[in-house]
Amino acid sequence: MGDSRHEWMRPGAYEVAPGVHRIPLPLPNDGLRAVNVYAITDGDALTLIDGGWALDAAREQLNAGLRQIGAGLGDIRRFLVTHAHRDHYTQAVALRREYGSRVLLGEGEQPTLEKLMHPSHVSLEKQVEMLAACGAGPVRDAVIAARGGKSRTTGWEEPDEWITSSTDVSLADRPLRALPTPGHTRGHVVFIDDASSLLFAGDHVLPHITPSIGFEQAPSELPLREYLASLRLVRSLPDMRLLPAHGPVTESAHQRIDELLDHHDRRLADTARTVERGATTAYEAARALTWTRRERKLDDLDPYNQMLAVLETAAHLDVLVLQSKLRAETVDGVTHYAPA
Repeated sequence: MGDSRHEWMRPGAYEVAPGVHRIPLPLPNDGLRAVNVYAITDGDALTLIDGGWALDAAREQLNAGLRQIGAGLGDIRRFLVTHAHRDHYTQAVALRREYGSRVLLGEGEQPTLEKLMHPSHVSLEKQVEMLAACGAGPVRDAVIAARGGKSRTTGWEEPDEWITSSTDVSLADRPLRALPTPGHTRGHVVFIDDASSLLFAGDHVLPHITPSIGFEQAPSELPLREYLASLRLVRSLPDMRLLPAHGPVTESAHQRIDELLDHHDRRLADTARTVERGATTAYEAARALTWTRRERKLDDLDPYNQMLAVLETAAHLDVLVLQSKLRAETVDGVTHYAPA
């Protein structure tokens, strides 16, 4: 981990504000490599923002981090989970079974959880269906081959409480405010400590990367529209320190939100140009664009990241249709785009 950009991943418990510690936890075979959870002193117990992935290594690293601040897994009173992706939710569920802690989650995650808990659920089922509509047959086939056919329902349970709207969450020493920020997922929630100017951002605002949009089993019709609206909502609030799920703590949420909004404006313009130059499907447009900071071609990515790229392109194309800059038509189950 010699790269300074990776310093935030080092195991431990790092105080980011009085009574608030950032604890990075490992992820398996994931380009992100780690996820931050935040332990907040809550009287004689702890409240955690996010729980991490239910892995032995993550449990051990969380326990070690808590020991640094004189606590243990049994001291966690509740988990405030930003969204129902595996790397945020499943360890909270696992520890609840053992210690009885409570788990809170945004209500918009309910349709996806229902699908994930169903016995017939197959991993990436919705994404495979969406890839077909994108005209991305080669990517769909590669994803099917890589995922296998097994159902993966283990580790998914409903929370103890659904967060239904912007609401206050009472802690012993500080009030938090839960604010729905749909886009990354339908039920994504950020948590705000107004008194200390802290934004527990989950995956809504990340300092080094742009989060995936609508990557879930029951996505909304226009997840990018929701994401951009959620960014503008948080941008309308007073500036706060950014406490992200992936990456280091930074001093200005506003600065990063402005960068993300600018990125998507440029991406929308680039995506529109691919259609003007002859791309007619999300797959063709994704192949005409470049990906990651290294500006790699779609065919150079692994199947999982090809899938994310094609679905992100489709999300941008659908917003361009909403803006009347493109028109869309479905032929034989594939959506085709053309200049308006």
